[in-house]
Amino acid sequence: MSGPATDPLLRAWAGTLLRHRERPAIFDTAGASLYSFGAIENKADAFVEELQDLSAGEVVAIQIGNHAAWPALFLACLQRELVTLPLERSMAAAEVETAIEICRASLLVRLSAEGELEFHRRERLAIDWDTRRPSLLKLTSGTTAAPRAVRFRSAQLLADAEQICDTMGISETDRNYAVIPVSHSYGFSNLLTPLLTRGVAMVLSNDRMPRAVLDDLARTKATVFAGMPVFYQAFCEMENVPALPALRLGISAGAPLPAEVARRFGEKFGQPIHSFYGSSECGGICYDREGRGEIAGFVGAAMNGVSLEVLEPEASATQIRVRSNAVADGYFPNPDETKLGGGSFAPDDLLCATENGWTIVGRTSDLINVAGKKVNPAEVEAELLRCTGVREAIVFGRESTRRNEEVAACVVAENGITEEALRASCGRRLSGWQVPKRIFLVERIPINERGKTSRRHLARLFPKNASA
Repeated sequence: MSGPATDPLLRAWAGTLLRHRERPAIFDTAGASLYSFGAIENKADAFVEELQDLSAGEVVAIQIGNHAAWPALFLACLQRELVTLPLERSMAAAEVETAIEICRASLLVRLSAEGELEFHRRERLAIDWDTRRPSLLKLTSGTTAAPRAVRFRSAQLLADAEQICDTMGISETDRNYAVIPVSHSYGFSNLLTPLLTRGVAMVLSNDRMPRAVLDDLARTKATVFAGMPVFYQAFCEMENVPALPALRLGISAGAPLPAEVARRFGEKFGQPIHSFYGSSECGGICYDREGRGEIAGFVGAAMNGVSLEVLEPEASATQIRVRSNAVADGYFPNPDETKLGGGSFAPDDLLCATENGWTIVGRTSDLINVAGKKVNPAEVEAELLRCTGVREAIVFGRESTRRNEEVAACVVAENGITEEALRASCGRRLSGWQVPKRIFLVERIPINERGKTSRRHLARLFPKNASA
């Protein structure tokens, strides 16, 4: 497939083909090869024919899960100068319709009940992309309920893939285990683009059951596992686990990695976990190169090629501004240039600088407004974690009729720990308005459908009238 000479991703793919055409590129969870790199190219040529009726700049929404056709479909869209919009399989039909309307997609590619690709044409809407037509739109909820998309050109996607591979030491000799969705920013950047640009083969999985994932990791001899804390925690709790002699790199992203999970995983499998911090808007930001893991929320130093500017130098926790060649051009359809644009992006996260890197301690949107006084949940969590017998703690705000919001917490603790004792302990160090009004003792901190711990999600699970 001879792509547009100016597209950086297609140029990188041509180099990958030159070096690896006959090598297996995609494996199933039994370890069988599904596609060679050359077969991906052939499949992409067939998809180019399927997309002939679309014009440059039109949007193609792809909702096919971790399907082996993903690389070829994306390459075909690049060849036809179309804009790819990845959609997660877990999205409800109404969410898909909203995303398609907002991003003005002309085509939806999805799976039939039999698992075959279906191409559904939509109303074709012209989009004025100015002089910077994107190659990819990453869907994100931002700070509002309505989704919006992030605009990426091929050069920015290539820069992110190179920064990830160079920082993490991932090469063509590795085999990625792909259980996180390729449609998600984390999966797209850590799995799909390294395959295309660096020849990093991958094992595709749609089974998110931790036992199956662990068994398949061992069976397929994957060397790199890009996961989330929920997977590592489940691995630590299993008995009769298989050895993982081929696995050389475990990466955790999407939520803070509990220090206890990092310690137990290291003891059980003889491997550190490397925390990775990134964002849909700019790709990779920080990476724990040493796999320290002894501090909750520690994400290491800036990635190769990434510079970080502290926005509040005098504050104990501050926002940062990220600058790199991987930062997106902006939001679509409504730009927000104060947050994203001009090669920089300011995440909502609050970070603390340490001697060895950065630690995420909260988000600006997480600040709890208690009768006009702002509570940083990270401060309350630190006090709860000081209490003997407390293993995990997440603090969140929930609605209060009289005080706007009130402080609440979910805590995982040893038997015998009581809510009253924890509140009393917090009261000895914190101001009264910082002490949680309710502490819910749980066996495990609830996560949302993306496998993340979300304060907003907890506020919905434990509303004002919730019982212990």
